[in-house]
Amino acid sequence: MTTKIKKTEFPEKSVLFTGKKDFDYIDSFEGELTDRSRNIDIMEVGKAFFTSGPRWGKKMFAFRNKAVKLFGLKTGDDNGSQKDPQNFKCEVGDQFGLFKVFSKTDNEIVIGEDDKHLDFRVSLLFDRHKAGKNENSLTISTTVKFHNWLGILYFLPVRPFHKLIVPSMLKRIIGRLESSPA
Repeated sequence: MTTKIKKTEFPEKSVLFTGKKDFDYIDSFEGELTDRSRNIDIMEVGKAFFTSGPRWGKKMFAFRNKAVKLFGLKTGDDNGSQKDPQNFKCEVGDQFGLFKVFSKTDNEIVIGEDDKHLDFRVSLLFDRHKAGKNENSLTISTTVKFHNWLGILYFLPVRPFHKLIVPSMLKRIIGRLESSPA
């Protein structure tokens, strides 16, 4: 069975929801998990996020890192962060590449980075028994707050690729979670 990914409203259950009005950009994509019996730990979701990017997305991110270095923006290469996703603990304050863990609950991890041009957050929200039904879903939400014109300019070319990469990653994350042993 193929996983259907859909654009959705920003989830009220997210820890980021209370700050929703302060963001300049928001999007959310949701996918259902078919294996309802398996108990998935939020740390598994975090690790799957870092190992589920499409190859073309990784190449674009490498290009992004080379380009933004010229403007003095963060790349994640220079912060001594964790490099192996299997050893990543997904604890608040931990860093994996460009992504720092800002919040972690039993069903959500919020990662992102603050930089001089913009701040971004990515919420990985695992909703067990969504809306009281026997459904489990995973929602990836992204928020961006611009600090200046460089942030707005930076995000112009990023936005269309972001809308392609996130649904692809979400589908791959769900596939990875469902195929891993219980």
